[in-house]
Amino acid sequence: MTWFRRERKPLTSVPDKHVKTEGLWVKCEGCGRIIWKKELAENQEVCPRCEHHFRMDSRRRLELLLDEGAYHERDKGLRSTDPLEFTDLKPYRERLAKAEQATGMLDAVIAAEGKLGGRPVVVCVMEYGFIGGSMGAVVGEKITRAIERAIERRWPLIIFSCSGGARMMEGAVSLMQMGKIAAALARLDDAGVPFISVMTDPTTGGVTASYAMLGDLNIAEPGALIGFAGPRVIEQTIRQKLPEGFQRSEFLLEHGMLDAVVPRKQMREFLIRALEFCGVGMAAAERAVAQAG
Repeated sequence: MTWFRRERKPLTSVPDKHVKTEGLWVKCEGCGRIIWKKELAENQEVCPRCEHHFRMDSRRRLELLLDEGAYHERDKGLRSTDPLEFTDLKPYRERLAKAEQATGMLDAVIAAEGKLGGRPVVVCVMEYGFIGGSMGAVVGEKITRAIERAIERRWPLIIFSCSGGARMMEGAVSLMQMGKIAAALARLDDAGVPFISVMTDPTTGGVTASYAMLGDLNIAEPGALIGFAGPRVIEQTIRQKLPEGFQRSEFLLEHGMLDAVVPRKQMREFLIRALEFCGVGMAAAERAVAQAG
């Protein structure tokens, strides 16, 4: 009997074929090198060849930044609702549930307190894995509360931004957070408490248009995309080709929009020195106020 006349039996199961090393390697977006994930983690998520900075999750960043990796998380139980009952390709509530499951967080920022170089600090770190690090009501509330605690305790504030901007699923509620946080930062400035803003890839939209650019010291990681509208949107609007490296941290530093670009492996020591400098300024200002009073 010829082969095409044979009885064809359906496949009831397909054996699961996975290579044991699957998922242990990652390709660098900068140089194309294939990197062992363990090697990348040991190098603080920075490519050992080209120094491309991969995105880092918020808890790992806090552990690397603060003394002994110790911190106390605040406002942990705040959770986004669905004020607009928003639905696009899927309901907003489903997106929230999926993001919570993927990150183990209730929203896109961790507000924490710890010590940096022996000095107590208030730190907020955004999580890109939670709906693109977008800023909704919970992000705005947690950052505002962190600012208020910094004012009350006179502890320096550090915010690590990593966000696509305001969260469209919350509409005007998310946009309100821009003014809310900016107003709180104005009170922080009146109190003479330093605020250091650290921008990582990406920092865009309403986050850039509000607190990310309002630091007493504005710094960024190498190669970070920083801007309000994205480069493709700008090119389509003005119908012109943008310069090479436009909206990257090095471009912004060259044009006076940043105070420094600091590699991740140097970030902790850079911030310790910056806080020492700010501490001297705070002490001098307090002495001047006391003498004048």
